[in-house]
Amino acid sequence: MKRKVGALEKVDADLTNLQYKARRDPPSYEEDFRRQYSQYEALRDLLLTNPSSSADTGVVRFTELVDFIAHLAESYPNITAKFPDDLIHILSYHAELESDLRDKIVSALVLLRNNHVIDSSTLLNTLIPILVVTPSKSLRALLFQKIVSDLRSANSKATQHRLNRTIQTVLFNLLTSDRETTKGLWSVKITREMWKRQIWTDAKAVDIMKEACLSDNEKVITGGVRFFLGGDREREEAADESSDEEGVDLNKLRHQAGINKKGKKERELKRAAATVKRKERKKNAPHPLNFSALHLLHDPQGFAETLFSRHVQNSKSKLSLNAKLAILNLVSRLVGLHKLTVMSLYSYLLKYLTPRQASVTSFLAILAQATHDLVPPDVLEPLIQKIANEFVSEASASEVAAAGLNAIREICSRQPLAMNDVLLQDLVQYRKSKDKGVQMAARGLLSLYREVGAELLKKRDRGKDATISLRAGEMKERRYGEAAIGQIEGIDLLEKWKEEERRKKREAAGLPPDAAIDEEEHAADDWKNWEVGSDDDSDSSGGWIDVEQDGDDINISDSEDGKEPPPKKAKLSSETPGPTDDAEKENKEAEAKKISKLLTSTILTPADLKQLKALQESSAIRSQMPSSKRAALLAARHTDDAITAETIEAAGLLSKKTSKEEKIAMAKADRDDKHQSTTAKRKEKKMSEGKSTTNKEKARKKNFLMTLGKAKGKNKRSLVDVRKSLRGHVERQKKGGRRGNRG
Repeated sequence: MKRKVGALEKVDADLTNLQYKARRDPPSYEEDFRRQYSQYEALRDLLLTNPSSSADTGVVRFTELVDFIAHLAESYPNITAKFPDDLIHILSYHAELESDLRDKIVSALVLLRNNHVIDSSTLLNTLIPILVVTPSKSLRALLFQKIVSDLRSANSKATQHRLNRTIQTVLFNLLTSDRETTKGLWSVKITREMWKRQIWTDAKAVDIMKEACLSDNEKVITGGVRFFLGGDREREEAADESSDEEGVDLNKLRHQAGINKKGKKERELKRAAATVKRKERKKNAPHPLNFSALHLLHDPQGFAETLFSRHVQNSKSKLSLNAKLAILNLVSRLVGLHKLTVMSLYSYLLKYLTPRQASVTSFLAILAQATHDLVPPDVLEPLIQKIANEFVSEASASEVAAAGLNAIREICSRQPLAMNDVLLQDLVQYRKSKDKGVQMAARGLLSLYREVGAELLKKRDRGKDATISLRAGEMKERRYGEAAIGQIEGIDLLEKWKEEERRKKREAAGLPPDAAIDEEEHAADDWKNWEVGSDDDSDSSGGWIDVEQDGDDINISDSEDGKEPPPKKAKLSSETPGPTDDAEKENKEAEAKKISKLLTSTILTPADLKQLKALQESSAIRSQMPSSKRAALLAARHTDDAITAETIEAAGLLSKKTSKEEKIAMAKADRDDKHQSTTAKRKEKKMSEGKSTTNKEKARKKNFLMTLGKAKGKNKRSLVDVRKSLRGHVERQKKGGRRGNRG
């Protein structure tokens, strides 16, 4: 019995069939398309008279016609010239339209964009205003997904600067036009997604988020602040995820192609190999520097001051504590990264530095993050004193004391001059505490000042390296605002070695000591045959020691001829100034000029660099001057990385006792890892990678009933077949198995 086909099903089948035929041969079906388009126009006019009509047959038919015309608009551009404008006009009634029709119109516009009937700018300028005002949650999700997808596809092959600037201007104006409502939140979401996908990486995107931070709506402010605090980390995580997802296992495909020798498998293998090569080219291709959002800010000083005064310092601000903490975190990061001066920030933080304050470790981390070497020590000294008084005492809990000591150490690592000797000597005594967390925090503070300010410590606390450096005059007292002049470590040794080599060449050539040597020819040889030259000259790498001991061409003051220790020598020279002081000063200036000349006017060849490394190792320069190198690393630490509350609380966790349940859970987790055999681990790894088992394993696990036929067949073999099988087995054993493993 035949099923009766409904009228709607016939129409649907007819439209699908007509769409298929019209795409293959547009001129032949132009009249049919015109009839459908005229029907669409009639239904369109009817819909515009009452957009909120229910989902009756007319709306369903109109939805199908919109989809049909959208697919064929590329084939009939003259007939459908006004079709995109009609859809945009109908979509303006999005609040009254039926949801299926509304979604279909959005999909039709995206399809027209993909078929190049309309451009991305038209599509995005249509969807973004609707995204901002629509109350429908499902429509907002659809529009956001389509906007992000279109921007990604438009910038997939090459960056569309004009389109990006247009959309960025729209989003920026959306934020500035209405600062009190949540409309600007969509600007934040779109910009953050584009930044995460590394589509927008310029200063314009950062300006949009900067404007969001200065909004009056708490949600918009929080979104902008979180972008600056975590946008770069999200971008790195997204890049790692995409690289993991796009990975192609060539070995697995080769294995499949070897077993299943089909043309399809070979084509898949070729495509995979081409994909891997394309990714390698993309990875190795030069790309522009990917700056952090905090580095792309224009006028960070003004931004930090405005942000702090408008949202934190302002008494009329009604932001929650968490929002204010996020803003303070951003302000402190800006101050520490760009070395800004916001003096009111430190006086504001002073009242929150008590153990009873909620989220006090976050305030301590913010204070440490806002400290740098250009902050006046007298501004930080009251803060450190209050932390010491409130947190570090015998009556304080161990976690509180450890957090206070850790915070003081983080502050002083950025500005060592903020500490005075009396307070430091008092805090260092806590290294003898019975609590492990307090003990480790105090030791960290002690080791810090052994490197950056040993003169503030007592003699017995300075340590061997710091004491030697102080006596030799290598560790100088720090001064506020003093900047260290950087140079290549051991460059003076290379200069002395070069001078010794020139002297040897002059002697070998029979030239006078002041004769000139062709340095350019020697440098060219170093570039061409630097490996051979560096190996030949490596035996003479220690010759600079003889030059220093001879001292024929270096003027040394009379005070250095005696056997007095360096501190006394410096004291005598300062008390009795004379011509020797001037000579010593001139000698130091000449030496500095010589080194600076080598750095600024000479290109170091690979042979020079290799010789420099050998000289550094032979003179043990790294072991003789560890403090200066560690101090430089210490000063540059946390320049871009943030200090969190967990950093301040880390020392206190050492003294925290684990409960019985935690100990049992840790023991069970450790037992599961330790008692797993190598075979089990290998099998688990293989299964996680999606790889199959061996043929031997498959044969062992095969269903018994499926093996009966093979077993019966073996019993029915003739003697000739059995002899062939046994002979083949013996020959394979002689060769070492099927793979011929016997050598």
